[in-house]
Amino acid sequence: MKTELFQSTLIGLRDAIAARAVSATEVTRAYLDRIERHDGLLHAYHEVYRQRALERAAAVDDGRVCGVLAGVPVAIKDNLCTEWGYTTCSSRILENYRSPYTATAVERLERAGAVILGKTNLDEFAMGSSTENCAFGPTRNPWDPQRVPGGSSGGSAAAVAADVCAGALGSDTGGSIRQPAALCGVVGLKPTYGRVSRFGLVAFASSLDQIGPFAHTVADAALLLQVISGPDPRDSTCADVPVPDYLRGVDEPVRGVRIGIAKQYLSDANDPAVAAAAERAVEVFRGAGAKVVEVDLPHTEYGIPTYYIVATAEASSNLARYDGVRYGYRAPQAEDLEDLYSSSRAEGFGDEVKRRIMLGTYALSSGYYDAYYVRALKVRRLIKRDFDAAFEKCDAILCPTTTGPAFRLGEKTDDPLAMYLNDVYTVNANLAGIPAISVPAGFAETSGPGGRKIRLPLGMQLLGPVFKEEALLRIARMCEAAVEWSSARPELVA
Repeated sequence: MKTELFQSTLIGLRDAIAARAVSATEVTRAYLDRIERHDGLLHAYHEVYRQRALERAAAVDDGRVCGVLAGVPVAIKDNLCTEWGYTTCSSRILENYRSPYTATAVERLERAGAVILGKTNLDEFAMGSSTENCAFGPTRNPWDPQRVPGGSSGGSAAAVAADVCAGALGSDTGGSIRQPAALCGVVGLKPTYGRVSRFGLVAFASSLDQIGPFAHTVADAALLLQVISGPDPRDSTCADVPVPDYLRGVDEPVRGVRIGIAKQYLSDANDPAVAAAAERAVEVFRGAGAKVVEVDLPHTEYGIPTYYIVATAEASSNLARYDGVRYGYRAPQAEDLEDLYSSSRAEGFGDEVKRRIMLGTYALSSGYYDAYYVRALKVRRLIKRDFDAAFEKCDAILCPTTTGPAFRLGEKTDDPLAMYLNDVYTVNANLAGIPAISVPAGFAETSGPGGRKIRLPLGMQLLGPVFKEEALLRIARMCEAAVEWSSARPELVA
Protein backbone atom coordinates (compact mmCIF):
# COMPACT_ATOMS: atom_id res chain seq x y z
CA MET A 1 0.00 0.00 0.00
CA LYS A 2 2.90 2.36 0.80
CA THR A 3 4.09 2.50 -2.83
CA GLU A 4 0.55 3.20 -4.00
CA LEU A 5 0.20 6.07 -1.53
CA PHE A 6 2.65 8.17 -3.47
CA GLN A 7 0.98 7.54 -6.81
CA SER A 8 -2.40 8.63 -5.49
CA THR A 9 -4.09 11.98 -5.96
CA LEU A 10 -4.87 14.14 -2.96
CA ILE A 11 -8.57 13.34 -3.32
CA GLY A 12 -7.83 9.62 -3.76
CA LEU A 13 -5.75 9.67 -0.59
CA ARG A 14 -8.50 11.52 1.27
CA ASP A 15 -11.08 8.97 0.15
CA ALA A 16 -8.87 6.01 1.10
CA ILE A 17 -8.49 7.42 4.62
CA ALA A 18 -12.22 8.09 4.88
CA ALA A 19 -13.00 4.51 3.76
CA ARG A 20 -10.52 3.14 6.35
CA ALA A 21 -8.51 1.47 3.58
CA VAL A 22 -5.51 3.10 5.22
CA SER A 23 -5.18 5.08 8.44
CA ALA A 24 -4.21 8.74 8.61
CA THR A 25 -1.36 7.74 10.90
CA GLU A 26 -0.01 5.24 8.36
CA VAL A 27 -0.23 7.85 5.60
CA THR A 28 1.43 10.55 7.68
CA ARG A 29 4.24 8.28 8.83
CA ALA A 30 4.87 7.15 5.25
CA TYR A 31 5.19 10.76 4.05
CA LEU A 32 7.39 11.71 7.00
CA ASP A 33 9.68 8.75 6.25
CA ARG A 34 9.81 9.79 2.60
CA ILE A 35 10.79 13.33 3.64
CA GLU A 36 13.58 11.89 5.79
CA ARG A 37 14.78 9.76 2.90
CA HIS A 38 14.74 12.36 0.11
CA ASP A 39 14.69 15.89 1.48
CA GLY A 40 18.36 15.94 2.41
CA LEU A 41 19.07 16.31 -1.31
CA LEU A 42 16.04 18.36 -2.34
CA HIS A 43 15.76 20.75 0.62
CA ALA A 44 12.09 21.36 -0.07
CA TYR A 45 11.41 21.76 3.64
CA HIS A 46 12.74 24.22 6.20
CA GLU A 47 11.06 22.61 9.14
CA VAL A 48 9.17 19.33 9.59
CA TYR A 49 6.62 18.94 12.39
CA ARG A 50 6.91 15.18 12.85
CA GLN A 51 5.42 14.84 16.32
CA ARG A 52 2.68 17.39 15.74
CA ALA A 53 1.73 15.76 12.42
CA LEU A 54 1.49 12.29 13.98
CA GLU A 55 -0.65 13.62 16.82
CA ARG A 56 -2.91 15.31 14.30
CA ALA A 57 -3.20 12.09 12.26
CA ALA A 58 -4.09 10.12 15.40
CA ALA A 59 -6.86 12.64 16.10
CA VAL A 60 -8.24 11.98 12.59
CA ASP A 61 -8.15 8.23 13.15
CA ASP A 62 -10.06 8.37 16.42
CA GLY A 63 -12.66 10.82 15.10
CA ARG A 64 -11.63 13.94 17.00
CA VAL A 65 -10.68 15.70 13.74
CA CYS A 66 -12.75 15.51 10.57
CA GLY A 67 -13.40 17.51 7.41
CA VAL A 68 -13.00 17.39 3.64
CA LEU A 69 -9.21 17.07 3.99
CA ALA A 70 -9.19 14.74 7.01
CA GLY A 71 -5.80 13.05 7.25
CA VAL A 72 -4.37 14.50 4.04
CA PRO A 73 -0.67 15.47 4.47
CA VAL A 74 0.08 18.98 3.15
CA ALA A 75 2.90 21.52 3.34
CA ILE A 76 2.86 25.31 3.62
CA LYS A 77 5.27 27.93 2.38
CA ASP A 78 7.44 29.45 5.10
CA ASN A 79 5.98 32.94 4.71
CA LEU A 80 2.67 31.81 6.20
CA CYS A 81 2.51 32.52 9.92
CA THR A 82 1.78 29.74 12.40
CA GLU A 83 1.66 29.74 16.18
CA TRP A 84 3.86 26.65 16.11
CA GLY A 85 7.37 26.40 14.72
CA TYR A 86 9.22 29.28 13.10
CA THR A 87 8.20 31.69 10.34
CA THR A 88 11.48 32.64 8.69
CA CYS A 89 10.66 33.69 5.09
CA SER A 90 14.08 32.13 4.33
CA SER A 91 15.70 35.22 5.85
CA ARG A 92 18.33 35.66 8.56
CA ILE A 93 16.35 38.64 9.79
CA LEU A 94 13.51 36.28 10.84
CA GLU A 95 15.63 33.21 11.56
CA ASN A 96 14.26 32.79 15.10
CA TYR A 97 10.86 34.44 14.70
CA ARG A 98 7.82 32.74 16.25
CA SER A 99 4.48 34.16 15.21
CA PRO A 100 1.80 34.84 17.86
CA TYR A 101 -0.97 33.99 15.38
CA THR A 102 -1.77 31.65 12.47
CA ALA A 103 -2.60 32.65 8.90
CA THR A 104 -6.27 32.33 7.93
CA ALA A 105 -5.46 30.00 5.01
CA VAL A 106 -3.58 27.67 7.36
CA GLU A 107 -6.39 27.78 9.94
CA ARG A 108 -8.82 26.76 7.19
CA LEU A 109 -6.63 23.84 6.16
CA GLU A 110 -6.57 22.56 9.73
CA ARG A 111 -10.30 23.16 10.17
CA ALA A 112 -10.79 20.90 7.12
CA GLY A 113 -8.75 18.16 8.80
CA ALA A 114 -5.45 18.48 6.92
CA VAL A 115 -2.22 17.24 8.50
CA ILE A 116 0.47 19.89 8.07
CA LEU A 117 3.82 18.19 7.64
CA GLY A 118 6.03 21.27 7.67
CA LYS A 119 7.06 24.54 6.10
CA THR A 120 8.73 24.75 2.71
CA ASN A 121 11.69 26.71 1.40
CA LEU A 122 11.33 29.89 -0.67
CA ASP A 123 13.30 32.78 -2.08
CA GLU A 124 13.87 35.22 0.78
CA PHE A 125 10.64 37.15 1.44
CA ALA A 126 9.31 35.54 -1.77
CA MET A 127 11.68 37.67 -3.89
CA GLY A 128 13.04 35.46 -6.62
CA SER A 129 12.36 33.04 -9.45
CA SER A 130 14.59 30.09 -8.55
CA THR A 131 14.49 29.43 -4.78
CA GLU A 132 18.20 30.17 -4.69
CA ASN A 133 17.92 33.48 -2.80
CA CYS A 134 17.64 31.66 0.51
CA ALA A 135 19.52 32.25 3.73
CA PHE A 136 19.48 28.51 4.44
CA GLY A 137 20.34 27.04 1.05
CA PRO A 138 18.54 26.45 -2.28
CA THR A 139 15.89 23.89 -3.19
CA ARG A 140 16.65 21.45 -6.00
CA ASN A 141 14.31 20.30 -8.76
CA PRO A 142 13.19 16.66 -8.23
CA TRP A 143 13.41 16.00 -11.99
CA ASP A 144 17.08 17.03 -12.05
CA PRO A 145 18.76 18.04 -8.76
CA GLN A 146 21.27 20.14 -10.71
CA ARG A 147 18.46 22.49 -11.72
CA VAL A 148 16.24 25.01 -9.98
CA PRO A 149 12.61 24.26 -9.08
CA GLY A 150 11.53 27.80 -9.95
CA GLY A 151 10.49 30.38 -7.40
CA SER A 152 9.68 31.86 -5.13
CA SER A 153 7.49 28.93 -3.97
CA GLY A 154 10.03 26.38 -5.19
CA GLY A 155 9.96 24.39 -1.97
CA SER A 156 6.21 23.82 -2.18
CA ALA A 157 6.35 22.90 -5.88
CA ALA A 158 9.27 20.51 -5.37
CA ALA A 159 7.57 18.92 -2.36
CA VAL A 160 4.45 18.11 -4.36
CA ALA A 161 6.44 16.92 -7.40
CA ALA A 162 8.57 14.64 -5.21
CA ASP A 163 5.53 13.29 -3.33
CA VAL A 164 6.82 14.43 0.04
CA CYS A 165 3.37 15.95 0.55
CA ALA A 166 0.04 15.44 -1.20
CA GLY A 167 -0.58 19.16 -1.75
CA ALA A 168 0.86 22.48 -0.68
CA LEU A 169 0.24 26.19 -0.36
CA GLY A 170 2.41 28.88 -1.89
CA SER A 171 2.14 32.59 -2.54
CA ASP A 172 2.16 34.30 -5.93
CA THR A 173 3.24 37.93 -6.33
CA GLY A 174 4.45 37.81 -9.93
CA GLY A 175 4.31 34.13 -10.84
CA SER A 176 5.67 32.49 -7.70
CA ILE A 177 3.12 29.65 -7.80
CA ARG A 178 2.69 29.14 -11.54
CA GLN A 179 6.34 29.35 -12.59
CA PRO A 180 7.65 26.68 -10.14
CA ALA A 181 4.56 24.55 -10.86
CA ALA A 182 5.54 24.55 -14.54
CA LEU A 183 9.20 23.75 -13.87
CA CYS A 184 8.34 20.93 -11.45
CA GLY A 185 5.50 19.41 -13.49
CA VAL A 186 2.57 20.04 -11.14
CA VAL A 187 -0.59 22.16 -11.10
CA GLY A 188 -0.30 25.63 -9.57
CA LEU A 189 -3.13 28.13 -9.19
CA LYS A 190 -3.03 31.85 -8.46
CA PRO A 191 -6.57 32.90 -7.46
CA THR A 192 -8.18 36.27 -8.13
CA TYR A 193 -6.77 38.96 -5.86
CA GLY A 194 -9.09 39.00 -2.85
CA ARG A 195 -10.36 35.43 -3.25
CA VAL A 196 -8.12 34.12 -0.44
CA SER A 197 -7.36 35.99 2.78
CA ARG A 198 -3.84 37.33 3.08
CA PHE A 199 -4.05 37.55 6.88
CA GLY A 200 -0.91 35.90 8.22
CA LEU A 201 0.94 36.00 4.90
CA VAL A 202 4.16 37.93 5.44
CA ALA A 203 3.83 40.84 3.04
CA PHE A 204 6.07 41.36 0.01
CA ALA A 205 3.89 43.52 -2.27
CA SER A 206 0.44 43.90 -0.71
CA SER A 207 -1.50 44.75 -3.89
CA LEU A 208 -0.04 41.74 -5.74
CA ASP A 209 0.40 38.93 -3.18
CA GLN A 210 -2.06 36.05 -3.25
CA ILE A 211 -2.05 32.60 -1.62
CA GLY A 212 -2.84 29.56 -3.77
CA PRO A 213 -2.49 25.77 -4.03
CA PHE A 214 -0.10 23.26 -5.59
CA ALA A 215 -1.29 19.75 -6.44
CA HIS A 216 -0.84 16.93 -8.94
CA THR A 217 -4.25 17.42 -10.54
CA VAL A 218 -6.71 20.19 -11.31
CA ALA A 219 -9.35 18.55 -9.10
CA ASP A 220 -6.92 18.42 -6.16
CA ALA A 221 -6.11 22.10 -6.64
CA ALA A 222 -9.85 22.85 -6.81
CA LEU A 223 -10.42 21.17 -3.45
CA LEU A 224 -7.56 23.04 -1.78
CA LEU A 225 -8.83 26.33 -3.23
CA GLN A 226 -12.32 25.52 -1.95
CA VAL A 227 -10.98 25.10 1.58
CA ILE A 228 -8.89 28.28 1.77
CA SER A 229 -11.20 30.70 -0.09
CA GLY A 230 -13.77 33.08 1.29
CA PRO A 231 -14.23 36.38 3.16
CA ASP A 232 -12.17 37.16 6.23
CA PRO A 233 -12.88 40.13 8.54
CA ARG A 234 -9.18 40.22 9.43
CA ASP A 235 -8.22 41.12 5.82
CA SER A 236 -9.86 44.23 4.39
CA THR A 237 -8.71 43.31 0.87
CA CYS A 238 -10.40 39.89 0.98
CA ALA A 239 -13.53 40.09 -1.16
CA ASP A 240 -16.94 39.37 0.32
CA VAL A 241 -18.14 37.31 -2.64
CA PRO A 242 -19.66 33.80 -2.70
CA VAL A 243 -17.30 30.86 -3.11
CA PRO A 244 -18.60 28.32 -5.66
CA ASP A 245 -18.24 24.57 -5.25
CA TYR A 246 -15.13 24.24 -7.39
CA LEU A 247 -15.19 20.44 -7.45
CA ARG A 248 -18.76 20.14 -8.64
CA GLY A 249 -18.68 19.91 -12.40
CA VAL A 250 -14.88 20.21 -12.67
CA ASP A 251 -14.91 17.18 -14.99
CA GLU A 252 -17.63 18.63 -17.21
CA PRO A 253 -16.21 20.28 -20.36
CA VAL A 254 -17.18 23.89 -20.91
CA ARG A 255 -19.52 23.88 -23.91
CA GLY A 256 -18.58 26.32 -26.63
CA VAL A 257 -15.49 27.47 -24.74
CA ARG A 258 -13.48 30.19 -26.46
CA ILE A 259 -9.70 30.01 -25.98
CA GLY A 260 -7.84 33.24 -26.63
CA ILE A 261 -4.35 33.30 -28.13
CA ALA A 262 -2.42 36.55 -27.85
CA LYS A 263 0.36 37.18 -30.35
CA GLN A 264 2.38 38.86 -27.58
CA TYR A 265 2.96 35.43 -25.99
CA LEU A 266 4.16 33.75 -29.20
CA SER A 267 7.78 34.83 -28.96
CA ASP A 268 10.80 33.55 -30.85
CA ALA A 269 12.58 33.67 -27.48
CA ASN A 270 10.57 30.65 -26.31
CA ASP A 271 12.44 27.36 -26.13
CA PRO A 272 11.42 25.15 -29.09
CA ALA A 273 9.96 22.61 -26.66
CA VAL A 274 7.76 25.35 -25.15
CA ALA A 275 6.61 26.48 -28.60
CA ALA A 276 5.76 22.87 -29.49
CA ALA A 277 3.88 22.41 -26.22
CA ALA A 278 1.85 25.56 -26.89
CA GLU A 279 0.90 24.33 -30.37
CA ARG A 280 -0.01 20.95 -28.89
CA ALA A 281 -2.23 22.59 -26.25
CA VAL A 282 -4.07 24.58 -28.92
CA GLU A 283 -4.79 21.39 -30.85
CA VAL A 284 -5.96 19.67 -27.67
CA PHE A 285 -8.53 22.40 -27.11
CA ARG A 286 -9.60 22.33 -30.76
CA GLY A 287 -10.03 18.58 -30.48
CA ALA A 288 -12.20 19.10 -27.39
CA GLY A 289 -14.51 21.36 -29.38
CA ALA A 290 -13.16 24.72 -28.26
CA LYS A 291 -13.12 27.74 -30.52
CA VAL A 292 -9.66 29.32 -30.74
CA VAL A 293 -9.70 33.09 -31.24
CA GLU A 294 -7.03 35.76 -31.51
CA VAL A 295 -6.91 38.43 -28.80
CA ASP A 296 -4.68 41.45 -28.38
CA LEU A 297 -2.83 42.42 -25.20
CA PRO A 298 -0.90 45.44 -26.49
CA HIS A 299 0.67 46.50 -23.19
CA THR A 300 2.15 43.08 -22.40
CA GLU A 301 5.72 44.24 -23.01
CA TYR A 302 5.42 46.79 -20.21
CA GLY A 303 4.52 44.14 -17.63
CA ILE A 304 8.04 43.42 -16.36
CA PRO A 305 9.13 47.08 -15.87
CA THR A 306 5.74 47.97 -14.35
CA TYR A 307 5.85 45.00 -12.01
CA TYR A 308 9.40 45.73 -10.83
CA ILE A 309 8.44 49.29 -9.94
CA VAL A 310 5.15 48.50 -8.18
CA ALA A 311 6.43 45.38 -6.41
CA THR A 312 9.70 46.90 -5.23
CA ALA A 313 7.99 50.10 -4.05
CA GLU A 314 5.57 48.08 -1.95
CA ALA A 315 8.41 45.87 -0.71
CA SER A 316 10.36 48.93 0.39
CA SER A 317 7.39 50.05 2.45
CA ASN A 318 6.50 46.62 3.85
CA LEU A 319 10.03 45.68 4.83
CA ALA A 320 10.67 48.95 6.65
CA ARG A 321 9.26 47.23 9.76
CA TYR A 322 12.38 45.05 10.06
CA ASP A 323 14.48 47.59 11.93
CA GLY A 324 16.18 45.51 14.63
CA VAL A 325 13.97 46.97 17.34
CA ARG A 326 10.59 45.25 17.55
CA TYR A 327 11.34 41.72 16.34
CA GLY A 328 13.72 39.84 14.11
CA TYR A 329 17.48 40.08 13.85
CA ARG A 330 19.21 42.81 15.90
CA ALA A 331 22.82 43.80 15.15
CA PRO A 332 24.77 43.02 18.33
CA GLN A 333 27.47 45.71 18.05
CA ALA A 334 25.38 48.77 17.10
CA GLU A 335 26.68 52.01 18.60
CA ASP A 336 23.58 54.20 18.21
CA LEU A 337 20.04 54.07 16.79
CA GLU A 338 21.05 54.86 13.21
CA ASP A 339 23.76 52.20 13.35
CA LEU A 340 21.24 49.73 14.80
CA TYR A 341 18.87 50.27 11.88
CA SER A 342 21.49 50.14 9.14
CA SER A 343 23.52 47.26 10.58
CA SER A 344 20.52 45.09 11.41
CA ARG A 345 19.12 45.45 7.91
CA ALA A 346 22.47 45.10 6.14
CA GLU A 347 23.33 41.92 8.07
CA GLY A 348 19.82 40.46 8.17
CA PHE A 349 18.69 40.86 4.55
CA GLY A 350 20.17 39.00 1.57
CA ASP A 351 21.48 40.68 -1.57
CA GLU A 352 18.31 40.31 -3.66
CA VAL A 353 16.08 41.70 -0.92
CA LYS A 354 18.40 44.66 -0.45
CA ARG A 355 18.46 45.23 -4.20
CA ARG A 356 14.66 45.38 -4.35
CA ILE A 357 14.37 47.60 -1.28
CA MET A 358 16.78 50.07 -2.87
CA LEU A 359 14.92 50.00 -6.21
CA GLY A 360 11.60 50.58 -4.46
CA THR A 361 12.93 53.32 -2.20
CA TYR A 362 14.34 55.11 -5.23
CA ALA A 363 11.02 54.84 -7.09
CA LEU A 364 9.19 56.35 -4.12
CA SER A 365 11.71 59.08 -3.37
CA SER A 366 11.07 62.78 -3.79
CA GLY A 367 11.37 63.84 -7.42
CA TYR A 368 10.94 60.30 -8.77
CA TYR A 369 7.57 59.24 -7.32
CA ASP A 370 5.55 60.68 -10.23
CA ALA A 371 8.05 59.64 -12.87
CA TYR A 372 8.19 56.01 -11.78
CA TYR A 373 5.60 54.83 -9.28
CA VAL A 374 2.62 56.90 -10.45
CA ARG A 375 3.42 56.15 -14.10
CA ALA A 376 3.67 52.43 -13.31
CA LEU A 377 0.22 52.53 -11.71
CA LYS A 378 -1.19 54.12 -14.87
CA VAL A 379 0.35 51.39 -17.05
CA ARG A 380 -1.00 48.79 -14.63
CA ARG A 381 -4.49 50.14 -15.32
CA LEU A 382 -3.89 49.82 -19.07
CA ILE A 383 -2.78 46.20 -18.64
CA LYS A 384 -5.99 45.49 -16.72
CA ARG A 385 -8.03 47.10 -19.49
CA ASP A 386 -6.30 44.91 -22.08
CA PHE A 387 -7.48 41.80 -20.23
CA ASP A 388 -10.99 43.17 -19.76
CA ALA A 389 -11.27 43.74 -23.53
CA ALA A 390 -9.80 40.33 -24.34
CA PHE A 391 -12.25 38.50 -22.06
CA GLU A 392 -15.14 39.98 -24.02
CA LYS A 393 -13.95 37.77 -26.89
CA CYS A 394 -12.84 34.65 -24.99
CA ASP A 395 -13.37 32.66 -21.80
CA ALA A 396 -9.69 32.04 -21.07
CA ILE A 397 -6.32 33.00 -22.53
CA LEU A 398 -3.79 30.25 -23.21
CA CYS A 399 -0.05 30.93 -23.12
CA PRO A 400 3.19 29.36 -21.90
CA THR A 401 3.94 29.65 -18.20
CA THR A 402 7.69 30.02 -18.81
CA THR A 403 9.94 30.62 -21.80
CA GLY A 404 11.80 27.35 -21.23
CA PRO A 405 12.38 24.42 -18.86
CA ALA A 406 14.23 24.64 -15.55
CA PHE A 407 17.70 26.15 -15.77
CA ARG A 408 20.79 25.04 -13.87
CA LEU A 409 21.51 26.12 -10.32
CA GLY A 410 23.69 29.23 -10.36
CA GLU A 411 23.11 29.88 -14.07
CA LYS A 412 21.36 33.23 -13.60
CA THR A 413 22.28 34.33 -10.08
CA ASP A 414 24.80 36.88 -11.39
CA ASP A 415 22.36 38.39 -13.88
CA PRO A 416 19.31 39.85 -12.06
CA LEU A 417 17.70 41.05 -15.29
CA ALA A 418 17.83 37.56 -16.84
CA MET A 419 16.31 36.21 -13.63
CA TYR A 420 13.52 38.81 -13.68
CA LEU A 421 12.64 37.90 -17.26
CA ASN A 422 11.69 34.39 -16.10
CA ASP A 423 8.39 35.95 -15.01
CA VAL A 424 7.59 37.59 -18.35
CA TYR A 425 4.44 35.47 -18.88
CA THR A 426 3.19 35.57 -15.29
CA VAL A 427 3.50 39.09 -13.83
CA ASN A 428 0.64 40.62 -15.80
CA ALA A 429 -1.94 38.37 -14.12
CA ASN A 430 -0.88 39.81 -10.77
CA LEU A 431 -0.94 43.38 -12.05
CA ALA A 432 -4.48 42.80 -13.36
CA GLY A 433 -5.61 40.83 -10.31
CA ILE A 434 -6.99 37.97 -12.44
CA PRO A 435 -6.84 34.21 -11.73
CA ALA A 436 -4.36 32.01 -13.58
CA ILE A 437 -3.44 28.35 -13.48
CA SER A 438 -0.42 26.41 -14.77
CA VAL A 439 -0.94 22.80 -15.82
CA PRO A 440 1.65 20.21 -16.93
CA ALA A 441 2.09 20.32 -20.71
CA GLY A 442 4.81 17.84 -21.58
CA PHE A 443 8.56 17.67 -21.34
CA ALA A 444 11.77 18.97 -22.84
CA GLU A 445 14.57 16.44 -23.15
CA THR A 446 18.19 17.17 -22.33
CA SER A 447 21.33 15.24 -21.52
CA GLY A 448 22.67 14.71 -18.03
CA PRO A 449 25.92 13.23 -16.69
CA GLY A 450 27.17 10.33 -18.79
CA GLY A 451 24.77 11.19 -21.59
CA ARG A 452 21.77 10.14 -19.51
CA LYS A 453 18.50 11.49 -20.90
CA ILE A 454 16.69 13.85 -18.54
CA ARG A 455 13.08 14.93 -18.94
CA LEU A 456 12.30 18.45 -17.74
CA PRO A 457 8.63 19.43 -17.24
CA LEU A 458 6.90 22.24 -19.11
CA GLY A 459 3.72 24.08 -18.18
CA MET A 460 0.92 25.86 -20.01
CA GLN A 461 -0.94 28.73 -18.40
CA LEU A 462 -4.62 29.63 -18.57
CA LEU A 463 -5.77 33.09 -17.49
CA GLY A 464 -9.39 33.96 -16.76
CA PRO A 465 -11.65 36.86 -15.71
CA VAL A 466 -11.81 37.93 -12.06
CA PHE A 467 -13.59 35.50 -9.73
CA LYS A 468 -14.10 33.00 -12.56
CA GLU A 469 -11.94 30.28 -11.02
CA GLU A 470 -14.77 27.75 -11.38
CA ALA A 471 -14.79 28.06 -15.19
CA LEU A 472 -10.98 28.32 -15.32
CA LEU A 473 -10.62 25.04 -13.42
CA ARG A 474 -13.06 23.29 -15.75
CA ILE A 475 -11.19 24.59 -18.81
CA ALA A 476 -7.85 23.51 -17.31
CA ARG A 477 -9.33 20.08 -16.60
CA MET A 478 -10.33 19.77 -20.29
CA CYS A 479 -6.66 20.08 -21.21
CA GLU A 480 -5.48 17.82 -18.38
CA ALA A 481 -7.97 15.08 -19.25
CA ALA A 482 -6.79 14.98 -22.86
CA VAL A 483 -3.08 14.57 -22.13
CA GLU A 484 -2.74 13.28 -18.52
CA TRP A 485 0.76 14.66 -18.03
CA SER A 486 -0.16 15.04 -14.34
CA SER A 487 0.42 11.31 -13.70
CA ALA A 488 4.16 11.62 -14.43
CA ARG A 489 6.54 11.42 -11.47
CA PRO A 490 10.29 12.04 -11.20
CA GLU A 491 12.63 9.19 -10.23
CA LEU A 492 14.15 10.17 -6.91
CA VAL A 493 17.56 9.09 -5.70
CA ALA A 494 17.70 8.48 -1.95
